[in-house]
Amino acid sequence: MEKVRKVEGDEAQWTTSADKYDAKSQSDDVTIELGPARSQNGHGCADLSDTDDHEDPFEVSFDGDDDPMCPRSMPLARKWFLVCLVGLGSLCVTCTSSIYTATYGQMNPEFGQSDIVATLGLSTFVLGIASGPLFLGPLSEFYGRRPIYLGSWSMFVVWLIPCAVARNTATMVTVRFLDGFAGSAFLSVAGGTVSDVFRRDQIQSPMTIISLSPFIVNYYTNWRWTYYVVIIWAFALLVLMVLFAPETYHPIKLREKARRLRKETGDERWKAPMEKSTKSIPQTIAFSLLRPFQLLTFEPMCLLLSLLSAVLLGVIYLFFGAFTLIFGGNYGFNLWQIGLSFLGIAIGMLAGAASNSIWRSIHRKLVHRNHGVPEPEFILVSSIVGAVIVPVGLFLFAWTSFPWVHWIFPIIGGYVSVVCGFGVGGQQLSALTFAAAFPLFGKQLYQAAGYQWASSVLGFITLALMPLPYIFFRYGKRLRQKSRFTTKA
Repeated sequence: MEKVRKVEGDEAQWTTSADKYDAKSQSDDVTIELGPARSQNGHGCADLSDTDDHEDPFEVSFDGDDDPMCPRSMPLARKWFLVCLVGLGSLCVTCTSSIYTATYGQMNPEFGQSDIVATLGLSTFVLGIASGPLFLGPLSEFYGRRPIYLGSWSMFVVWLIPCAVARNTATMVTVRFLDGFAGSAFLSVAGGTVSDVFRRDQIQSPMTIISLSPFIVNYYTNWRWTYYVVIIWAFALLVLMVLFAPETYHPIKLREKARRLRKETGDERWKAPMEKSTKSIPQTIAFSLLRPFQLLTFEPMCLLLSLLSAVLLGVIYLFFGAFTLIFGGNYGFNLWQIGLSFLGIAIGMLAGAASNSIWRSIHRKLVHRNHGVPEPEFILVSSIVGAVIVPVGLFLFAWTSFPWVHWIFPIIGGYVSVVCGFGVGGQQLSALTFAAAFPLFGKQLYQAAGYQWASSVLGFITLALMPLPYIFFRYGKRLRQKSRFTTKA
C-alpha cells in the first residue's frame, strides 16, 4: 500500500492509495516552522512523526475524508450543530466576562468595596482566559478535545456557583480567575474542533461562528441572579456536550482505528502516528509556555500585530466602564438603559462577522493572482481596513459624548470601532493580558482627562498603529524569510 504524507501549512494529513509504497515530496521550497507541528488552536500539538523520517507501511491513516472514523465524514448538519454548540460555549465565557461589570452598583455596597477593587474581578477573569490555553491547548493534543471540553466546562460551572453566592471581595476575585481559566478551553480548543470536521477550504464560515462572541451586559436584575442565569445556561451546554459532542481530534481517532485494527487482525504492528511519539506532556506544556514569549521577543512582526490586537481588545473592555460614565453621567441613563447602550457593540460584532464573506472573496482573488499560492499576509486585508476606520470610530465616540449631542452618535462611534476592529483583534496571550490591565485604569483615565480626551488618547494610539497591517501585508514575506523560526524544506 502506498502512503503519501502531505504537509499543508501547520497541519499534517495522511492519504492512502492502493498501488505501491512510495513517499513523494509535495514541494521543493516550503517554509515550515522549526519544532513541533502546530494545531489549529495555536498550541503545541503532539509530534506525530518524531520517531521516524520514512514511511511506515503499518502506520494507520484515514482512507480519505469519507473514512467512517474520520470526523470530516460527519453529516453536514451534525458538523454545524457541533460548531454552534462550541460557539455557544465561547459566547457563554465572554458573556461571563463582561456581565460582571453590571454587578458593581449592587455588589460594591454589599461588599463594602470601591470600583477599582471590584474591577479586579474583571481583570483576573481575563487573566484566567489568557493563561488557560497555555495548559489546556497542549493537553487536548494528548487526550483529545472531548475530555478537555467536559472536564474544563464542568469546572467552569462549578466555579460559577461561588461567584453567585460570594460574600466578600477575596472570594469573588479568586473564583473569577479560576472560572476564566476553566472557561478558556472554549476559546483555545474550539478552533481545533472546527479544523477537525471541516477542510481548510471550508473553514472560514464555521470559524466566524466560533470567533463571534459578543460581550453582553445585564443591568436589569439582582446581581446574584445574573450568575444564576449564567449557571443555568452553562449547565444546559454541559448536558448537550455530554450527549452530542464526540471526539474529533484526528490523532485520537487514528489511535482508535489502530486499536481496532490490532484487535481485528491480531497484528500488533499497526500503530497510529501519536502512538509512536516520544514527546511527554511536561515537554509539550513547557514548549507552549515558552513559544509565545520567544515570538514576542524575537519577531517584531508578531509583537507589533499582537500590540494592535491588544489595544483593540483593551478598548472593548474599557468601554464597559466608559459607557457607564458617559451614558449615566452625560445623558442620565438608568441601569437598564445603560445596558441597552451596549447593543451598538453587539450589532458591531454581528456586522463584522457578516463581512466575512467579503474578505473571503478578496482572499480568493489574491490567491488567484499569486498563481494559486496562498500567503499568510493575504488575511491582513480586513486588518488594513479596520486599522484605518477604528480611529475614526474612537474619535467619533470621543467628540460626540457631550450632553447636548444626541446619545445615538457616541453609540455609533462605539459601533464603528467594534465592527472595524472585528477583523483586527485577536484573543491570544498578549492581547488578553493587555486587556486585563485596561479596566484597572479606565475609570481614572476618563475622570482625570475628561470623557473626550480620554477616548481621544485611545484614538491617537490606534492612529499610531494604523500603518502596521499594511506594512506587514507589503513586506511580511521578506520578514518571514529572515525569521529564526522558519527554514527551507
